[in-house]
Amino acid sequence: MTKVKICGLRTKEAVQAVVEAGADYIGFVFADSRRKVSSKEANSLAQLIPDTIQKVGVFVSPSLEELQEVSREVSLDLIQIHGDYDEACRSLGLPIIRALAVGKDKQLFSEVADYYLFDAPTAGSGVRFDWEAFDAQNAIKPYFIAGGLTPENVTDCIAHFHPYAVDVSSGVETDGKKDVDKIKAFIKGVKHGL
Repeated sequence: MTKVKICGLRTKEAVQAVVEAGADYIGFVFADSRRKVSSKEANSLAQLIPDTIQKVGVFVSPSLEELQEVSREVSLDLIQIHGDYDEACRSLGLPIIRALAVGKDKQLFSEVADYYLFDAPTAGSGVRFDWEAFDAQNAIKPYFIAGGLTPENVTDCIAHFHPYAVDVSSGVETDGKKDVDKIKAFIKGVKHGL
């Protein structure tokens, strides 16, 4: 069954909704973004997350020092990296989700990673990449599909790509804030095809 990652969580209410709805991954954004949280905030929210849900730290071109600092404060299960990164990041011992912008990044499948995440050229924008123009069949690792997903189109995405997981942020927001009803509808659509 396709797994679900809800990203960009910043409030107790959103985390509780995601936990109750049955997501598999929760993403905390540590890069410059309106969804950014501090290590302290993420650590506080992480206390609400059971062990059955994995915590993902989302970074853009992080330094090893930044990853070490966040890892000390927040018990992350995986790290998701957009942009450049140093191979030394693997020394943390955490699985890496390598985010790649479809239509922008070259040599998509040559990256060292445990998972791929195929996203639109501007992550977090709510814009979908061209599904028809992208062939994920050459991916040698399990992959996430992100970019412009909503409760209304996520079942189509799963039918098209058969991904390991789907990832959403803006598609479950209303006026820039996580919407509990949209979160529930998205997860229900993935888990039950509704």
